[in-house]
Amino acid sequence: MLKKKNKGNSETAENAAEVNNENGQIDGQEETTETPAADNGPSAEEKHKEELSLANDKYLRLYAEFDNFRRRTIKEREEARKTEGKDIIVALLPVLDDFERALRAMDNATEVTSVKEGVTLIQSKLKNILAQKGLKEMQSIGNAFDPDLHEAITSVPAPGDDMKGKVIDEMEKGYELNERVVRFAKVIVGA
Repeated sequence: MLKKKNKGNSETAENAAEVNNENGQIDGQEETTETPAADNGPSAEEKHKEELSLANDKYLRLYAEFDNFRRRTIKEREEARKTEGKDIIVALLPVLDDFERALRAMDNATEVTSVKEGVTLIQSKLKNILAQKGLKEMQSIGNAFDPDLHEAITSVPAPGDDMKGKVIDEMEKGYELNERVVRFAKVIVGA
């Protein structure tokens, strides 16, 4: 009986070999879980490490580029701040030259009217240069008091009812630069 059992075991082994042959495997070869592509190329972990190093390199380069941009922008702003008033100063130099000529002429002048005319010409030249740069005088006398444009120094009794709450006199002119108030007019308001 023992011999029959061994024969039965060998028969089951032969049957198992036949089943394996039907699945397409060669006798005596075990099934492997690894794919042949894994042996040829890098593993998934290696791919991720490589992608990470590339992303890290790209990040560092981008950060360095941004840092250089930031430094360059700061430097350009500082240079612009140093020379931002250059154009107005260059435009005012002829007026300064005119004042120097007027002072020299005043030493030898015998008539006041000629000196007065010279100073008036210099003032008009200065006003024209500033007007070209966007400076404009505000007209206040006779207008209603506006705290956005005027600074009230004092109030006096109005000469008539129509001047109540209006500007009667102007102590200092107000100026606008490109439609923005740069100096409020100092005024006297009628009460």
